[in-house]
Amino acid sequence: MALSIHDARQAVLAEVRPLPTEEIAVQDALGRVLAEDVAAESDVPGFANSAMDGFAVRAGDAGRTLRVVGESRAGAPAALAVGDGEAIRISTGGALPEGADGVLQIERVSENDGQVTLEDEVEPGRNVRPAGDDLRAGDVILPSGTRMGAAELGLAVACGRSRIACARVPRVAILATGDELVAPGEPLAPGQIHETNGLTLSALATQAGAEVIRATVVRDTEEATREAIADALQRADVVVLSGGVSVGPHDHVKPALDAQGVREVFWRVALRPGRPTWFGTRGDTLVFGLPGNPVSVMVTFILFARPALAAMQGAGHRPQRIVARLTEPIPRHPDRDECVRVILESGGATPTGPQGSHQLRSMLRADGLAIVTAGTGDAEAGAMVEVELLDAPLR
Repeated sequence: MALSIHDARQAVLAEVRPLPTEEIAVQDALGRVLAEDVAAESDVPGFANSAMDGFAVRAGDAGRTLRVVGESRAGAPAALAVGDGEAIRISTGGALPEGADGVLQIERVSENDGQVTLEDEVEPGRNVRPAGDDLRAGDVILPSGTRMGAAELGLAVACGRSRIACARVPRVAILATGDELVAPGEPLAPGQIHETNGLTLSALATQAGAEVIRATVVRDTEEATREAIADALQRADVVVLSGGVSVGPHDHVKPALDAQGVREVFWRVALRPGRPTWFGTRGDTLVFGLPGNPVSVMVTFILFARPALAAMQGAGHRPQRIVARLTEPIPRHPDRDECVRVILESGGATPTGPQGSHQLRSMLRADGLAIVTAGTGDAEAGAMVEVELLDAPLR
């Protein structure tokens, strides 16, 4: 019996084992997943500083004329304290001098012959960033499981770190099966097509934080299929195959997997497109046998392989879903949930066009997969459906 999308995803995640960790330089950690909590080693900023170019002064009334006795620049604090009747010129980010408790921006002062006249009252704390205004010493800023983006890299350094512990990158081997497949740009003979699945799967795996160690075409023979799978199982944490998982005379994938000791966890999901999806394991290695049609490949990878790759790295693996209103009726499949590629706009979900599993163009501009549940009749225009977002990070 075919599994539901939810049950198939849970069956995959139940087989995931976390990858070991390694320590790497922060500058090499873009896209990696933290395997430790990162806490601030000290307050950031570590000193009170100015939020404006202006003059550091003691709090007081408007109209005062003060003598300028020094300067505080970013990285070069003033050597003098501010006394009564005195001011110190200060740049944005400059340390607040001793004795000062406020900064009046340069636009609100008049300068003349080494003196400044304040046009505004200065309250304590005006235009001052206190120590610890961004980060407080000891606070966990980046919890384990965080995927490192640009802001996260900067925060790790601000916390005082030059190296961090991250999960090892999953190694993925991608095998596209089929005699009809031709390399990009090569001329096509009758019955041939350009091979796209290896490219789209490689891109999806890379976006999920994996390293694609092999992406190749495998011809439809028992020997070629068996040899390619044996090599991939030796080298990869995750093996992804497209095509060859059905029951035709040229579908050699399942017998080859069985011969290599790969244990079948499930075969077939109540899903359109993607019903003949196969999943199994050998030890800690995950093996996905995905259908050969290009949309089926992308949809099933997103639904099942992408969460597995996230979980292997210790990251969140739950999909982000929203509820949206169908803008047009969609026929229901009697026994399979359908993932309709949709564009989201103003709370509405509009199909991208024809939805055939061979029509890769249906993925173009798609924001998400609208889950149209199995049943009779149509899901009417105006019906509310769950939409799994394509580009949103897993949680």
